[in-house]
Amino acid sequence: ISTTDFIGYLAAGILMFSFTKKDIRTLRYWNTTACFLFVVYGILLNFEWPIILSNSFIACTNLYYIYIKKIPKK
Repeated sequence: ISTTDFIGYLAAGILMFSFTKKDIRTLRYWNTTACFLFVVYGILLNFEWPIILSNSFIACTNLYYIYIKKIPKK
């Protein structure tokens, strides 16, 4: 398995794991981690912009709700 594939599979695994979390703040932390890995994956795939842009947007949205809107920890 190549490094690129490994990062893609890791990102997919963390993304799926994130959706098993009941606490929205924890879900957003894990989801943001997956998004960052997907951005790296998109870059390693010779700059696949749909992957990079969509996951950058989702990561920024997650960070907005975590740090600006300050989702309370349960």
